[in-house]
Amino acid sequence: MSQLITIERHILEQQKNFPEATGELTDLLSDVAFAAKLVRREVVRAGLVDILGFAGSTNVQGEEVKKLDLFANDKIINAIGQHGRFAIMGSEENEGIIIPPKNETGSYALLFDPLDGSSNIDVNVSVGTIFSIYRIKSSNPCNASISDCLQKGSEQVAAGYVIYGSSVVMVYTTGNGVHGFTYDPTIGEFLLSHENITTPESGKYYSINEGSYAQFNDGTKRYLDYIKEEDPATGRPYSTRYIGSLVADFHRNLLTGGVFVYPPTTKHPSGKLRLMYEANPLAFICEQAGGRATDGHRRILEIDPSELHQRTPLYIGSMADVKVAEEFEQGIR
Repeated sequence: MSQLITIERHILEQQKNFPEATGELTDLLSDVAFAAKLVRREVVRAGLVDILGFAGSTNVQGEEVKKLDLFANDKIINAIGQHGRFAIMGSEENEGIIIPPKNETGSYALLFDPLDGSSNIDVNVSVGTIFSIYRIKSSNPCNASISDCLQKGSEQVAAGYVIYGSSVVMVYTTGNGVHGFTYDPTIGEFLLSHENITTPESGKYYSINEGSYAQFNDGTKRYLDYIKEEDPATGRPYSTRYIGSLVADFHRNLLTGGVFVYPPTTKHPSGKLRLMYEANPLAFICEQAGGRATDGHRRILEIDPSELHQRTPLYIGSMADVKVAEEFEQGIR
């Protein structure tokens, strides 16, 4: 790619596809990109901070130091909330809704997981931020309530994630394709690196925590047996790739093809991943890239949520691969 296209410029170009657009959503996405830069700054130096003794409950000055995921949560709320572009927010780290500290409010709701996979940060495994944006239903933004957050995933107007790894990549969609940007620290900008991402129809990887095998239902166990069988005609056996950081596993499979499965278990019969903060935004991205996302029986984006922290099983990735996993879950195979 000969041109250097920043994420701000790309978002503005995308806005032209929506003649009715006011520019508000464009500003919101730019705010999210800015917040990601703040989180990235702390993630890349987290190990150094630990070495210098700032990971405990207090530092050498006696000041309270928060865990990195809580730090990321605060940074995102403050960086985004101060502009008053969101009427309401919800975070995986907060039990209830968040009203941004601004009198003038926008007409959108933001739901986010500030640092997905944060338990892996101490061992230098990739972590990420996941976000989802909805237009509120309330006619007056000042009256926004939890019902404005509890919308089906199909109502999302934008979604994305940031993965903090060997490089920092932000991927987003506004319902017009999926685009990825890599952060260049020398100029402090996200530059277009993955335009119009299309996930393969099928892949060669499967991602699942097989340590929970004893808790899986019979369908999941038979699926795992199937995917490990030798059959060149169907590309089996698949190779297992499981990082344990949802954003990292999803990002790899999005680009290379494959399926991520987090099924129901005896310990978590309703699933473990959160519908609003993880499953919905990634499902929107996956479908826009030509993939598929279900709970094993229903399209993720059609699930009617009843609570902010609702959990769900998740089967997501390449279209053909997800369909096979579903057939085992449903007892068709």
